[in-house]
Amino acid sequence: MPHSWNSLRRTLLRRVLAPVTVLGLVSVTVQGPASACPLALIIAMDGSSSVDAREHALQLQGLAHALQDPEVVDAISSVGGIWFSSFEWSGRYQQVMQVDWSFLDGEESAKAAAAKLARSGRSFNEFPTALGYALGYAAIHLNKVPEKCARRVIDVAGDGVNNEGFGPASAYHAFPFEGIVVNGLAIKGAKPDPVAYYRHSVIRGPGSFVEVANNFDDYASAMKRKLLREVGTSYYTELQPRKGVQDLR
Repeated sequence: MPHSWNSLRRTLLRRVLAPVTVLGLVSVTVQGPASACPLALIIAMDGSSSVDAREHALQLQGLAHALQDPEVVDAISSVGGIWFSSFEWSGRYQQVMQVDWSFLDGEESAKAAAAKLARSGRSFNEFPTALGYALGYAAIHLNKVPEKCARRVIDVAGDGVNNEGFGPASAYHAFPFEGIVVNGLAIKGAKPDPVAYYRHSVIRGPGSFVEVANNFDDYASAMKRKLLREVGTSYYTELQPRKGVQDLR
């Protein structure tokens, strides 16, 4: 491997925490809402070369629609709001922020986050699937959340397996994942099977799970189901059981 773990950490830390001098783990304290934070959630959206322009647009639109869905908005409001962020990932060093940490607590804040997503467009389309690097980036970014939250969740979506650089297991060894749950949204269709890969190699932590989209057209529905489950309210249990939902740990 061309880089040591320490150099990989330094590279990603410089990209995520550029203004900060990094000495070990970095914590950033910023004024946040007065109420206790139940959840910090970061979405990692697949922008690798296996995703064409239409499929990428369906991901952006699907996440934007899911965030503004009335049941999702009500679920977020009912827990007092959540911290939310999202980024696009593909190659080793191709991680681009779409929505930096934003506190969602109702319709207006969800609408604002969706508008940022719509403006983000696509940053790259020619890079492979460096899933381990995306997970490392997400773990570092979770240390920038402006408020201490009861739960910290990385929500990684993709249509394929890692095929560039180190994989998830190495990322979990090298980066600060203590107390972080990793869930997955696997999009069916590719070989090797991304659903099985996400099930056995990606998800991590107590209660982690894989939500399955049958294809990119099903992305919005799958994202809604996953958000309701991650926020953790009764809305999820009211949904009809779907074969795509996998209880894994």
